[in-house]
Amino acid sequence: MTERSAPRRELERIRDGGGPGADQARVALTTETAAERLRGAILALATARGADSSTCPSDAARAVATDWRPLLPQARELARELARAGRVRLTRRGRPLDPDEEWRGPIRIRAGAGARRLPGASTGG
Repeated sequence: MTERSAPRRELERIRDGGGPGADQARVALTTETAAERLRGAILALATARGADSSTCPSDAARAVATDWRPLLPQARELARELARAGRVRLTRRGRPLDPDEEWRGPIRIRAGAGARRLPGASTGG
């Protein structure tokens, strides 16, 4: 049996808990297309972790695929789209990033303004 990644196990806990992010976690764990799974994972992880914590594109990619590295560019682009729509906020070292500007390097994804933290969800700093 293959070992599930920590982000995958976190998505399963979010789904099974039925709280904030559960619907998105369900999408991330059951949908066919990589884009829908990644979008669901980003939203579920960010929502469950709440406004005081964050996730990263690699967490979303690891949650939906064993071979996750090829999904990183798509996860980053989906994070941009979600930020443009106001669903998440993008940061680097605690500073906001404009989703329409060019940037490179590590980013963090935070829940949108109205998201609540799911009790027992891990923090991603």
